[in-house]
Amino acid sequence: MTMSVLQGVLTVAAVAAGTLLTRFLPFLVFPESKEPPRFIDYIGRVLPYAMTGLLVVYSLRNVTPTAGDHGLPELIACAAIVLLHRWRRSMMLSIAGGTILYMILVQLVF
Repeated sequence: MTMSVLQGVLTVAAVAAGTLLTRFLPFLVFPESKEPPRFIDYIGRVLPYAMTGLLVVYSLRNVTPTAGDHGLPELIACAAIVLLHRWRRSMMLSIAGGTILYMILVQLVF
């Protein structure tokens, strides 16, 4: 099914408006001159760790330790991510290094 030009323009406008709303709304609701509620401070401290845990669980959900390569590429990549992050404290380096190592292991080694 194809969209007409009007439908395409309306779709792009709706997506742009939704994106702008989610970007600007926190600054309008919680201006810099006003102290945010304690719950928002708590969420700001806890949410990054919760999301990291969620990503780890999501990434390892299909690993079967009793079959195939026994999850070795995933285990090696996870260990590399932890070591890289402890060494350099750089989230981008940890993610990129672990992803590249995992892809090399899956494509060339296992």
